[in-house]
Amino acid sequence: MPRRTATMLASTLMLIALLCAGVLIPVPYAEMSPGPTVNTLGDHGGEPVLQIAGRKTYATSGHLNMTTVRVTSADYRMNLVEAVYGWLAHDNKVVPHDTLYPDGKTEEQSTQENAEEFSQSQESAKVAALKELDIPVTSWVIVSTVVKGSPAEGRLHAGDVIKAVDGTAVKEPGDVAKLVTKHKPGEKVVFRIVPAKEQAAAEKANKAATKTQDVTITTATSDDTGTKRAIVGISAGTDHTFPFTIDIKLADVGGPSAGLMFALGIYDKLTPGNLTGGKFVAGTGTIDDAGKVGPIGGIEMKTVGARSQGAQYFLTPADNCAAAAKDTPSGLRLVKVNTIDDALTALKDIRSGDTADLPKCTTK
Repeated sequence: MPRRTATMLASTLMLIALLCAGVLIPVPYAEMSPGPTVNTLGDHGGEPVLQIAGRKTYATSGHLNMTTVRVTSADYRMNLVEAVYGWLAHDNKVVPHDTLYPDGKTEEQSTQENAEEFSQSQESAKVAALKELDIPVTSWVIVSTVVKGSPAEGRLHAGDVIKAVDGTAVKEPGDVAKLVTKHKPGEKVVFRIVPAKEQAAAEKANKAATKTQDVTITTATSDDTGTKRAIVGISAGTDHTFPFTIDIKLADVGGPSAGLMFALGIYDKLTPGNLTGGKFVAGTGTIDDAGKVGPIGGIEMKTVGARSQGAQYFLTPADNCAAAAKDTPSGLRLVKVNTIDDALTALKDIRSGDTADLPKCTTK
């Protein structure tokens, strides 16, 4: 066989072998891509996304779209060819598998965690919107989760209302940890609670719960490296009672990143006129009860998804601005926001057409 022919044959066989290896050998990466966007002012799956009963609502127009990101499943193993293609594709992003599923987290665990975050984001969106409208919301501190095998297991339960710790009234979730860590590991701490069942019954009867009980727990030592602080093994959160019903109907979506857009949609439906002036506005961002907007993941995917659906403006958490500004889709204007007040001010300018001074996102 001529040397040239042999070399070409060997090269071809090598290329085939490399391609086969690229297809067959899994790599520890996952892929993110633009997901669907949903207008919080509109319908999804045949029913309104935002449903409000017991309070006057107003007609709305335009778009206030929340945005999403698609990710490969936890048990999907990307091959080398797919990873290279993803790296080269403009609209996709390949990231280490552990970025999306840390510590070997399963698909089921990730879905459950996202569902919990989504539920909490809805509650915070309602609170932020109503506070912005000066509509009173009753709030209290609760046991959010109990760590398995901790001193609190079997003594405290998710949903218990925490009234006081060691006789000191609790007003914010952060108060609980501060009061517990005043103790040394091995010391006793006393929780005054309203049991979850009592609280649920009181809410159903539309009255305040009055039956409390004291629960004494012996603190343990934190597992945190380099610390010996006292813990009981719970996380504290906040629950609320609203003066009327607000339901958010959106299936197959998880995570906390729609909080800002839900809050704006609720605000729009409870006020005359409309926030967008008929414009197509999309956005993202977590929101807390005080209306502060926080960063999210996958911002580049979300801007692409929003623009592909026709968005003209994108409300962008300030902490995501630099990443979003590096590769902004043509025709989409990024608007930097830190709070719901910032977003409402920006929307006022957008609907009036006075957009010259909208807060900009830059790469710095």
